[in-house]
Amino acid sequence: QVQLVESGGGLVQAGGSLRLSCAASGSISRFNPMGWYRQAPGNQRELVASITGRGVTNYADSVKGRFTISRDNAKNTIYLQMNSLKPEDTAVYYCNVWLVTGLIEGQGTQVTVSS
Repeated sequence: QVQLVESGGGLVQAGGSLRLSCAASGSISRFNPMGWYRQAPGNQRELVASITGRGVTNYADSVKGRFTISRDNAKNTIYLQMNSLKPEDTAVYYCNVWLVTGLIEGQGTQVTVSS
């Protein structure tokens, strides 16, 4: 059974930075792709960033140049460094891991950016 635990959310002013962490436990390998989704009230869920086991990354256009996803395979942990935050980045951020059996998601962490 795979479990994901996110941390690092909070309240920050526009232009500030936050770093999210997601620690995975259970039957997960360093080859499993992982990523971050986010969802704001009234909006569709959006894939923010993803990273493969080999470190290949992908970003939503809305965060390119501002967010960086990385992973530490020894710790089964991924990170999302968020810089130059904007009010429209306000959302619940969910960590995900893609397994052969399907997608597993964490409980989410709230990020609020004030203007």
